[in-house]
Amino acid sequence: MLDVQLGELLGDAPAGVGEALDLVAGFDEALTHGFARLGEEASAGLAALAGALAASPLGDRIGEAAEKVSAGSIGDEHLAALAGGRAALFGAVHDALLARLDTAIGRTRAAWAPAEGADDPESMLAGCRGWLRELAITGWRGVDHDLVSSSDQAIEALLAVPGMRGLAVLLDGLAAELRASCPVATMDLLPARRWGDLWTRALLLSQKGAQQSAQKSAWNGAAEPVSGRLLILGTDVHEHATAVRVQVHGILEPGGGAHSRLVRTSVAAAKVDTISGPSVWRLMGDHPVLMGALAEHLSLEITGMPLLPGGDLVWHDDRAKAGEAADPFATARVQLATAEAPPTPPLDRHPVRIAEPVFLEGYTIDGETLDLGGNRLPVALDRLPACGPLTPELVSASSACIGLMRWDGGQWLLQPLAVQATVKKKPVVAHTGDWAMGPTDPKVVKAGAKAGDVVAVLRERAGRLLRK
Repeated sequence: MLDVQLGELLGDAPAGVGEALDLVAGFDEALTHGFARLGEEASAGLAALAGALAASPLGDRIGEAAEKVSAGSIGDEHLAALAGGRAALFGAVHDALLARLDTAIGRTRAAWAPAEGADDPESMLAGCRGWLRELAITGWRGVDHDLVSSSDQAIEALLAVPGMRGLAVLLDGLAAELRASCPVATMDLLPARRWGDLWTRALLLSQKGAQQSAQKSAWNGAAEPVSGRLLILGTDVHEHATAVRVQVHGILEPGGGAHSRLVRTSVAAAKVDTISGPSVWRLMGDHPVLMGALAEHLSLEITGMPLLPGGDLVWHDDRAKAGEAADPFATARVQLATAEAPPTPPLDRHPVRIAEPVFLEGYTIDGETLDLGGNRLPVALDRLPACGPLTPELVSASSACIGLMRWDGGQWLLQPLAVQATVKKKPVVAHTGDWAMGPTDPKVVKAGAKAGDVVAVLRERAGRLLRK
């Protein structure tokens, strides 16, 4: 049956997806060269975006914005309308793809409940909008160090307000990428879609009331406290030079016999680029219950854990305790098909954010492509983290996999989180989170001992500096 499901999923993309992405590409091309010097092609791209959304509630505002910007009148309200149109196109693509996936695998999904917004500190947001407006006017090709540095004051002000730090981190990340790329004019290839995504999200969050509205939408006024048993499916590790995040996917069995739900929970830590590989787990020492459950394949009993409507548990290690052993593959086989999936928060409706847990077995892998019943699915081996035992060789030798279905580059991909394989005629099971309490492979342990404990050394040096 699963091969038939894959066949339904891996066919042609839903109608209109290609056209919507072409419209976004036209907008991003205009943003690359700057709205101050729009040529005929760029103006046509904005007009096409406006035309595609003419029948939507945003139609009149986007049409006016496209005309004004093409004529050289670039106001904050016009940029906000265009950013909203770009986000709406990606939201429509996201919804079409996710609906196709849910239909193919028979997954039910809860509906989203909107929430009212609130006021934000307008003076701070005006500074953010001013910098984002200058980026749009100048275009990515015109960005230099002076333009990037002009964001520092606005970002510093936002960081001082706890409720605005999400926007601050977003802006700081965009500024850091631009700074590292300066002068952008000399770059052969620009990440135009990525920078367009960051610019769009930042501009929408910097509108009056939008930041609080986004937070209330995420929390839906207040998180729902939940209790019950959490069964872990797999772990996704996002590692960058200065930060690492461990995102755990699982199934929550709420107390009182309520329906099982797909959930996620994340813990993160700051780091330096010299901390990599298995050493990153040392940074998660504040979450021993969660890390122990990952390493030992245990269930977790949680009490009063906040659950956001988007399916994210706000992790509190002191509200969880280790339960009985729970094999993730048994959980996936028995419960994954019937657990209810969460809705997607409005600003997260982007195809790149799709990461849906699935279970596959009885396949073969040739290179980087999984074959199940004649249906071929690319495997994202480049997403395997260096901090766990899961390797491309194990994935290639596997016959069962818990993974995340993603959509990238115009196609569906499978990101493995755990596999069952046969190596030298012996069964082997490997999970991304197996080394959460430290590596268990003797070769890795020996190599780590020889290299020294990077985390301990850095902490000792930091302690000495503070004492001075």
